[in-house]
Amino acid sequence: MAGRISDRDIAAIRDRVRIEDIVGEYVALKRGGADSLKGLCPFHDEKSPSFHVRPNHGHFHCFGCGEGGDVYSFLQKIEHVSFVEAVEQLAERVGYTLNYEGGGPSVQRDRGTRARLVAANAAAQQFYAEQLRTPEAQAARDYLTERNFDQAAAEMFGCGYAPAGWDALTKHLLGRGFEFSELEAAGLSRQGRRGPIDRFHRRLLWPIRNLAGDVIGFGARRLYDDDQITAKYMNTPETVLYKKSQVLFGLDLAKREIAKSHQAVIVEGYTDVMAMHLAGVRTAVAACGTAFGDEHLALLRRLLMDDSFFRGEVIYTFDGDDAGRAAAMKAFEGDQKTAAKTYVAIAPKGMDPCELRQESGDGAVRDLVARRTPMFEFVVKSILSEHDLDTVEGRVEALRRCVPVVARIKDRTIRDNYAVQLAHWTGWDDIPTVRRRVQEEARRGVRAPEAKTRTATAKPVSALRRPRPNDPALWPQRDALKAALQYPGIAGTVFDSLPPETFTDPAYAAVRQAVALAGGTAAGLGGAEWVDAVGRAATDPVARSLVMELAVEPVPAEEDRLPRYIGGVLARLQEVWVGEQVAELKSKLQRISPATESEEFHALLGDLMALEQYRRSLLDQAIGDGLVG
Repeated sequence: MAGRISDRDIAAIRDRVRIEDIVGEYVALKRGGADSLKGLCPFHDEKSPSFHVRPNHGHFHCFGCGEGGDVYSFLQKIEHVSFVEAVEQLAERVGYTLNYEGGGPSVQRDRGTRARLVAANAAAQQFYAEQLRTPEAQAARDYLTERNFDQAAAEMFGCGYAPAGWDALTKHLLGRGFEFSELEAAGLSRQGRRGPIDRFHRRLLWPIRNLAGDVIGFGARRLYDDDQITAKYMNTPETVLYKKSQVLFGLDLAKREIAKSHQAVIVEGYTDVMAMHLAGVRTAVAACGTAFGDEHLALLRRLLMDDSFFRGEVIYTFDGDDAGRAAAMKAFEGDQKTAAKTYVAIAPKGMDPCELRQESGDGAVRDLVARRTPMFEFVVKSILSEHDLDTVEGRVEALRRCVPVVARIKDRTIRDNYAVQLAHWTGWDDIPTVRRRVQEEARRGVRAPEAKTRTATAKPVSALRRPRPNDPALWPQRDALKAALQYPGIAGTVFDSLPPETFTDPAYAAVRQAVALAGGTAAGLGGAEWVDAVGRAATDPVARSLVMELAVEPVPAEEDRLPRYIGGVLARLQEVWVGEQVAELKSKLQRISPATESEEFHALLGDLMALEQYRRSLLDQAIGDGLVG
């Protein structure tokens, strides 16, 4: 068994990996200043981006929820893996051979780790893809061909075929060095009556990938009437890798186009995703083995980065039958949890996108998306269609049911416009009454969630209170700590020589102490390694979180002005502290009589004059750098 990964390897891999590339596979990032990228936090729901990445310093921090750390921390949190697995994943990514202390050089992963399960799934996908070219897989090839998918399309989406033998895949992977326990943990094999057997048999398969492109599971379609499992579709069971509520088929192919176009199209099946992409709608994705839910929506929002109501579109496509309408209504229930504009696109004659492409071609699929209907309009008209609007009773009941729906629209202008539309659609002449009822319902709907939120936002207990970032009295302390964490070489000995009393805020003082415990700026560390060392030295959770926060918060100076700005910040901080010493000396002098305690008086006076001169020089430096007006 491999030993401990060497610290040198951990540091070397961290230096080779660009944190923005890793985070960018999960979050749409845009520039937020010099050496700063921002996006929607993947660890909590938010509508305005407070998640920041500092590429040159190798750290991330969310100013909303407080999560932060280096590239290893990010991978651990987002993929729910151990530190060792995070290091191994990144080592494999950059082609770095790890050295295990006590175990020597090794590329072999520990048995049962996440990396091993990913490798098993990748090997299974390759096996299934090869099987699709065999004579036995003719029915699978026919299924694809009948739906206008050629070999290139099958290869693009990694389609494969599970052969009829009970243990064909299992034997193949055991021969490749995997253990049955790993294949079982990956959802590829299971224990049969007479030993290990494959999970999938005689089915067309689609590999399901995560955002990073790793195969984490499979979706399987029944091909034969005599299939013992009657379900048309079956998926990999829940595993360490595969969480059906947190994965979308096609997202690995669609993620960049979604982030670029600020549009995501939700379809219902694997072939629908294929049809959409091949028709030119490269933002299409589908849920796997479950209904599209809130966690799926949160995953898309991070790519859409919809930081205002009018940014980003989520378009649901449903079959035109009753089941499709029911699915659209269910999707509406979660609509107000995202700021993206949400639409519905339903194909004619009850067709799904795959069938529409078969019958009418790629242009019809693109037109389906282009002719989308706003979700609110679709839902309201669906409800209205259930009532006889030619009768007074029908109009009253339709209005009663539709008012709460319109009231859920958060944007007041759009809500008022829909209230007017509702009056027209129901044939209600008294438009002001409809608008008033919608406004009253909207006010009632806001009050209850607010009360619930107040009771649900309790924060963990800590010995420290987090200081306000914009506190004008504390900004020199904050910027000095930012300088020490982000530019230790510039802050240097001046920062290290600052007495602890310089930092009057307890939280900032705790960070200052952590810097000292990590060896000070003279420790010779830099970037993520330095911040990581300071973070480990911080014992209080607030202080540790504050370290990560200050490590990514931009320093308000261009790169060519950094030395001068940091020098000015440190001078200003010293000037404030020296000013307190001056005030203390003046107080002492007032309590001493020059006549009776002449020697002590003149000694203190000399100290005061020296401090005053030193203070003026510090103030001149701070003023010269524009830090004091």
